Amino acid sequence: MKRIIRKVAVLGSGIMGSRIACHFANIGLNVLLLDILPEELTDGEKSKGLTLDDREVRNRIVRNAFQSAIKSNPAPLFHKSFASRVTPGNFRDDLPEVRDCDWIMEVVVENLEIKKKLYAEVEKYRRDNTLITTNTSGIPIHMLSEGRSENFIKNFCGTHFFNPPRYLRLMEIIPTVDTGEDVVSFLMEYGSLYLGKKTIICKDTPAFIANRIGIYAILKVIDSMKKLDLDIDEIDKLTGTAIGRPKSATFRTSDVVGLDTLIHVAGNLYAMLKDDEQREIFKLPGVVHELEKRKWLGEKTGQGFYKKVKDKKGNSEILTLDLKTFEYKPGKKVKFASLGAARGLETLREKFPVLFAGKDKAAMFYRDSFYGLFQYMTFRIPEIADELYKIDEAICAGFGWEMGPFETWDVLGVRKTVEEMENMGYKPAPWVYDMLDKKITRFYSVREGAQYYYDISSGAYLKIPGMEGFIILDTLREEKVIWKNSGASVFDLGDGILNIEFHSKMNTLGSEVIEGINHGISLAETEFQGVVIGNQGQHFSAGANLGVLFMYAIEQEYEEIEQIVRQFQDTMMRARYSGVPVVVATHGLTLGGGCELTLHADEVQALAETYIGLVEAGIGVIPAGGGTKEMARRISMDYEEGDIELNALQNTFLNIATGKVATSAREAFDMRILRQKDHITLQRDRLISDAKMAALRLAESGYIMPDPEEKIRVPGQTGMALFLAGIHGMLMANYITEHDARIARKIAHVICGGDLSYPMEVKKEYLLELEREAFLSLLTERKTLERIEAILQGKKPLRN
Repeated sequence: MKRIIRKVAVLGSGIMGSRIACHFANIGLNVLLLDILPEELTDGEKSKGLTLDDREVRNRIVRNAFQSAIKSNPAPLFHKSFASRVTPGNFRDDLPEVRDCDWIMEVVVENLEIKKKLYAEVEKYRRDNTLITTNTSGIPIHMLSEGRSENFIKNFCGTHFFNPPRYLRLMEIIPTVDTGEDVVSFLMEYGSLYLGKKTIICKDTPAFIANRIGIYAILKVIDSMKKLDLDIDEIDKLTGTAIGRPKSATFRTSDVVGLDTLIHVAGNLYAMLKDDEQREIFKLPGVVHELEKRKWLGEKTGQGFYKKVKDKKGNSEILTLDLKTFEYKPGKKVKFASLGAARGLETLREKFPVLFAGKDKAAMFYRDSFYGLFQYMTFRIPEIADELYKIDEAICAGFGWEMGPFETWDVLGVRKTVEEMENMGYKPAPWVYDMLDKKITRFYSVREGAQYYYDISSGAYLKIPGMEGFIILDTLREEKVIWKNSGASVFDLGDGILNIEFHSKMNTLGSEVIEGINHGISLAETEFQGVVIGNQGQHFSAGANLGVLFMYAIEQEYEEIEQIVRQFQDTMMRARYSGVPVVVATHGLTLGGGCELTLHADEVQALAETYIGLVEAGIGVIPAGGGTKEMARRISMDYEEGDIELNALQNTFLNIATGKVATSAREAFDMRILRQKDHITLQRDRLISDAKMAALRLAESGYIMPDPEEKIRVPGQTGMALFLAGIHGMLMANYITEHDARIARKIAHVICGGDLSYPMEVKKEYLLELEREAFLSLLTERKTLERIEAILQGKKPLRN
């Protein structure tokens, strides 16, 4: 049957329920969010004379939970206005409304009887063939649907989201033997295409795939930590960004999620995994139970493995728990020789062999924790998954790892690592030896632009399914790169479309990347139809290469800097005024120069999780790659005489002067960074493919280059006077420093058109020259150089 989802009911408004409701609202759906009735009045309700029969009281639990969710950080909504798509209610009064819903998702407390009672009530009102799913992570799915009608059972399935649902990309789909195949197929496609998830079909085993492997990995880290006498600061240094995992690493993540969650999941696994050869590792160590006894559960209780306090000067300070004394101490600077050896390497493929080869405690920790994990996951096939790629996909999408464990093992060398594992007592499952006996020495292989995995049952490589609609640049790298240098590569995506990829550190825009952009566009103009500028790194681009600018500024090589800025501007104009359509595919951090490149594209295909803005003011300069000019042009295009124009200009000025960053692609529309003709992609793996289709559409519809002689209307001194008055007021009230005020005046000077006496139209070259002059003048200031140096040393974030 054909399914169309217009309205969703989410039953349960706790931390997960409210945030799942928000994510459904993110994609444009109306959501009914229900929870239980309160059992007694609050003092505030009593003072108002309310009773338990008043609607305000009856919806208090769901209302408070939802309000807490939308105020939380990170934000669960792409845009605050999307909250209006969620209607709160309660099970007693509003459950009949599920008859109007196309998908009913249960997210109540992990109690089998409570869930089954709720399902019995739901079945009174649910329409036949309406999807009914559960977000449980601790109860066997087949037990939940027992006793329900045939139609209920056929349309029932597990859909396990990870917290926070907006940001973690995994949705595990757990059918029962009675779930309809059409239901599973629908959820796989809908979860990927509309919810932006990596959808993985899982077996109905304890904790499914991601939590089974991920929780083991966490507990194995703690086990290795104890063996090697490492502390919390050291472990979080070793298990964070150094190995491609979230910055919160192990113990900060526990504090954010809540130690009680780890205790609950690990406890359930220990109880259920009677035959697991590593069962004892799920038995939590005494220090964890001591923390539970003291109610030091993390952020929710004010302290856990870390504690935030105020020092004598009133500044916030993070203290670290000493697990031997249970006292909090200032965090220490962690240094290991192995980390130092890997610091200059760009990719995990380069880093991992170095990290594992060392002789210090860090390398010993990596070997012990990873080899234990490698052993464990080999014995989980076919118990939790028949295909090894599912383990990698689940752990990466559910826990935020950049590289899955089987992929990591490939990088280290399978045969060599097996020998080392044997020496350390971590002998893998027999199928690994069978694979090596067949002279197959890798778990993954790339052939003809497609990725294959080793299939255990057939003993051969099979193509990873479900990738047909995706473009994965790594699988094209051997055969489809037609030009490259150290900072950029140009791919032939087929159908006359090229892709320009950056691969510098943080994808910063240095001279090699600038060369790549220019060369790629020139190639496209002579032999192809269009260009996509996109990559599949963690971020699109963190902006200009500050290290080069800082070096030249210290040496007072201002002519060199002026040439760099001019070349950057010329490249942005090359992107805007090319003979073929240029589509920029943004994702993650898209800051400074990365934002300016985006502003000059014919169209933007933005991942929903795009964090974009002109942040140059934060380092003490102004956007000088055409960014300030382009924002003035966009105001000019929407020009209306009088206050409306100045209000729009003022909002844009404030965005630039404060270095404001949109926290989603949706917010970028409000800031005029994205325009009505730009588009959003929910699923990261689809981004390059969607951008290619946009470039093809523009090319095939008869692309015409924008007019390079287009004029830009600026307000001149009329607008400048308004901005100067505001800047002076902020300075006098001590909201900004004198240096901040100078930056703001430079931004106003450019965006208003310099020293023009009255509003008039100017050429883009005029504003670009003003940008260069302002940028160079600010780069000579000591305060600016101090800011840049602090950013380069990691003492100050790039974003304000």
